[in-house]
Amino acid sequence: MNPTHPAAFDADILIVGAGPTGLTLAAALAARGVEALVIDRQAQGANTSRAAVIHAHTLEALERLAVTPRLVARGVQTPRFTIRDRDRVLVPVEFGGLPTRYPYTLMLSQAVTESLLHERLVELGGRVQRGAALAALVQDETGVSATLDDGRTLRARWAVGADGMHSVVRQAAGIAFSGGAYGESFVLADVRLQDDAALPRREVMLFFSPAGMVVIAPLPDGVRRIVATVGEAPAQPGIADVQALLDARGPRATRAVVRELLWSSRFKLQHRVADSYRAGRVLLAGDAAHVHSPAGGQGMNVGIVDAICLADALVEALAGRGASLDAYGAQRRPVALEVVRFAHRLTRLATAPRALRGARNLLLSLLAKLPAVQRQLAWRLSGLVYR
Repeated sequence: MNPTHPAAFDADILIVGAGPTGLTLAAALAARGVEALVIDRQAQGANTSRAAVIHAHTLEALERLAVTPRLVARGVQTPRFTIRDRDRVLVPVEFGGLPTRYPYTLMLSQAVTESLLHERLVELGGRVQRGAALAALVQDETGVSATLDDGRTLRARWAVGADGMHSVVRQAAGIAFSGGAYGESFVLADVRLQDDAALPRREVMLFFSPAGMVVIAPLPDGVRRIVATVGEAPAQPGIADVQALLDARGPRATRAVVRELLWSSRFKLQHRVADSYRAGRVLLAGDAAHVHSPAGGQGMNVGIVDAICLADALVEALAGRGASLDAYGAQRRPVALEVVRFAHRLTRLATAPRALRGARNLLLSLLAKLPAVQRQLAWRLSGLVYR
């Protein structure tokens, strides 16, 4: 389809935020002949490497954009996920038996994922206006008007907030963001280890220990992603901080020694879901609609699938079938609620009080002996349960 725009409209769809969700939405619309204008307050390449997990369901959803082969070519395929107590495997989860073309978790820096999505968007004729921050958003019966921080005003038929947890679009639309916050801090770091070959390269390892949890996951080029819960983490964790976490919680038989710290960050987490995904001509997707713990690596994945579904709904709305936009929220919000609950349960297991951690580990190891439990975890972590 090739919609025509009255002079009053700068684009059919205004997308605020050029993270994975916004870029996927813009590319999916461009592939259907719909012009979307994407604005983002950050400069090109300013996003950090936060999300690093791409699950099977997400890779399936991105096939329609012909971007999945590019992601797979750049990432590390990890067909195994384990929950461990130091050197003891409590829960092994194998993805190899899943009915999908992608029986693994793909590990890839968010920066690379965004780069490949942006590359595909440009190929489809789209573009992103960088350094453009949304200052105000108002809507009427026929469209939305967005005022940028430089005084410019843009006009579109619909606006989509893909601008993260502190979404200006969500706030302008008056949509509540219900939930709460975790007391713990989370540390993220990308490192190189002295003896990297001693640890599995095709496995994501989640370590539970009396001191708390730590995740060690492989990234391309011999990099390891470290994620850990800390009562109060330093603003900029250093090598000594990351090493202390690995020593206290990670493997004992083969000590993980940090040789180089490439990047690190500290952040506080919340678990929230927007009360509605739509307010008139304003819609939400990705972290603007739902945020939760990184346990299970679900966040970016849910946002990308949001974008694919929303693109279909917007195409329908532009063709005069506006009910599709309500159906989008009815379809995707229950998924977000379930993902938030699942990530919350994993986080609470990982951060259980010290006195309960021995019993927790024993219970997990017993449950993991049941094939049905392993299969259910594989289906849920891969996202295939939400097909």
